[in-house]
Amino acid sequence: MRWLKGCLDGLAKQEYKDFQVIIVDDASTDGSKEFIQVKYPQIIVQSNREQRGFAVTVNKGIKSATTEYIVLLNTDTVPSPGWLQSLVTEADKNPQEVGSFASKMLQMDQPDIIDDAGDLLLIDGSAMKRGHGKPAGEYNTSCEVFSACAGAALYRRKFLEETGGFDEHFESYLEDVDLGLRGHLLGYSCIFVPTAEILHYGHGSAIPTDRYIKLVTRNRLMLLLKSFPLHLLVHNLFLILKGMGNHVIACRKPLASISGYVSFLPCIPHVFKEKKVLHARNVLSDSELLNLLADRDIPPREQEGNR
Repeated sequence: MRWLKGCLDGLAKQEYKDFQVIIVDDASTDGSKEFIQVKYPQIIVQSNREQRGFAVTVNKGIKSATTEYIVLLNTDTVPSPGWLQSLVTEADKNPQEVGSFASKMLQMDQPDIIDDAGDLLLIDGSAMKRGHGKPAGEYNTSCEVFSACAGAALYRRKFLEETGGFDEHFESYLEDVDLGLRGHLLGYSCIFVPTAEILHYGHGSAIPTDRYIKLVTRNRLMLLLKSFPLHLLVHNLFLILKGMGNHVIACRKPLASISGYVSFLPCIPHVFKEKKVLHARNVLSDSELLNLLADRDIPPREQEGNR
């Protein structure tokens, strides 16, 4: 509710006008749904009866949309007037194999500082915000990135249909990086659009808590084991264990991390079922997959940019 008006007013000021807004309310109790219905009656509002997390909620909205392009936007954002036009223009001029497009996300309280210019994935399953903390004047060139932050991204409908959309077992956190990884395995790529600027509060509706640590810990395991060949995981086991250890140290809540590992156990059947499907459809060689990853060795003290 705190950022909702700024976000919706920003959408109303878009230079690109041919779009429809669908909001899926994840069982909020702060009056957001009623506020939208009164102040923005043209917006379609759907609701979950109980909180289901980001992946389920977004998939629900995607199924309701009928357009070729699906644009996702978190409520803790304020899009610049040219944001949507920039994304659509970039999508129009690129081939179908480019399945997703990332925005240039600037920090809400420091608009001259980048929050996210596309996401990076490391071999240990952690994701990094590309350009995080750098001056906004940098990262002004359109280029391929690993994946788009789903807080402000455009996806082709074909891409979402072929990948199956967001994995609902993730609930929240890293589900967009997982989607990007699965897209790469199917031959898709992602492009960063520097002119698609948006202000982002960042964790505005999800302050890092025990639950956040638990889900990120669990989801890193799901992401790795589902999409990477087992022999690559074994070959890089030291780096994976080191990265996970660094994450436990950086979070400073070991019990929450342990809870994440435990909560992974019920997900194992789903992980290996999906792994079999992905393996059969994978078009990447081992070297091509590894070349997509960031190679930075990140010590605990530098993990503030982690997603």
